[in-house]
Amino acid sequence: MTSYRQPGVVLTDHRFTVPLDHSDPSGERIELYGREVVASGKADAGLPWLVYLEGGPGCAARRFVGQQAWLGRALKEFRVLLLDQRGTGLSTPADRQTLPLRGGPQDQAAYLAHFRADSIVRDCETIRPGLTGGAPWTLLGQSFGGFCATHYLSTAPEGLATVVITGGLPSLDATADEVYRAAYPRIARKVEGHYARYPQDIGRARRIAEHLAEHRVVLPTGYTLTPEAFQSLGILLGGGDGSHQLHYLLENAFVPTPGGQALSDTFQEGVASALSYAGRPLYAVLHEAIYAQDDRATAWAAERVRAEFARFDAAKTLAGEGPLYFTGETIHPWHFDADPALRPLREAAELLAARTDWAPLYDTARLAANEVPVAAAVYHDDMYVDTDHSLSTARAIRGLRTWVTDEYEHDGVRASGPRVLDRLLALARGED
Repeated sequence: MTSYRQPGVVLTDHRFTVPLDHSDPSGERIELYGREVVASGKADAGLPWLVYLEGGPGCAARRFVGQQAWLGRALKEFRVLLLDQRGTGLSTPADRQTLPLRGGPQDQAAYLAHFRADSIVRDCETIRPGLTGGAPWTLLGQSFGGFCATHYLSTAPEGLATVVITGGLPSLDATADEVYRAAYPRIARKVEGHYARYPQDIGRARRIAEHLAEHRVVLPTGYTLTPEAFQSLGILLGGGDGSHQLHYLLENAFVPTPGGQALSDTFQEGVASALSYAGRPLYAVLHEAIYAQDDRATAWAAERVRAEFARFDAAKTLAGEGPLYFTGETIHPWHFDADPALRPLREAAELLAARTDWAPLYDTARLAANEVPVAAAVYHDDMYVDTDHSLSTARAIRGLRTWVTDEYEHDGVRASGPRVLDRLLALARGED
């Protein structure tokens, strides 16, 4: 283990090996990376552990500097483990560069089927005893990390002292189709809210989409920017400052050139940064699989359900007069054509979309008998996770306390500094 310092904290790198398939503990093993963080002056204190599970799927734990965001609040009483979930960050990587080592698309898809919440929770339970001495730990789950926390409560509650969930209470039984059928109206409200704030962006968005419909645009990164890909910038609207980010991106779209108006390098660079999945390919490959737990294929649910909402059809919009509607946290087959980081994974993604033997993720009887203190922030009209689904699940988990708020968007635990975590810990402890 290697320890080092940042302002106000001591960091220690941990590496663990765990089975790829926990049902075959003597089989292939993969590596996990976790970054331990403790407040300066408390490195030798016997503090309880808090493990943080990032949103996603497929996102590494956030790289904090010092005591940023919620971390400062956590370090007042915990030793924190920022875990890079399997396949992400410094854990054994799973991406276009490494997955060909597995073999062809069939082998890659079979490998990636082990990267859902069930495996992540088994990973946590494998490494916990060695870190905590066997004591249960507190879990903070953001977004998809909350999905993992809900599975944890379903399968290994003995490993949990307290659970805090932010923007991540999943439906216990909704299919992927039902998730997206609920999502598109929320996305539409976020788009309408953006245009109400920045009405000048209505014309700008249409003009950009028209340009993309008439010209083949390949960004410097190799990303093919189609009207549909441009629409997916709406994923920004789920964050607290996302509307403003989108506005500043759109206002700088065009520059005059000897050949006429063209998309500016500044705009193209910003779009490439916002849309590329190079740093988190599993987010795209496994996104719909996180909802799968029956014998039904997800079968590109977001793409199929989008056809039920005509306002999101870019071609129809450009043929008429209405505003262009951005999409949000939706993954489509064309992502695997547009994004060079995803193109080599297209066949594996197709196989995962067709898979029909996913294991159940949640045990409703066990959740109904829950004894672990749990508190959850439910963000009113969260673009990423349906509020009604979250509240239904909250009622199904015995003893869970909710804080429903419209003060923050999906990124509230980061945007609020210490406030969201502080409030939820108090709720879980019956102090609020």
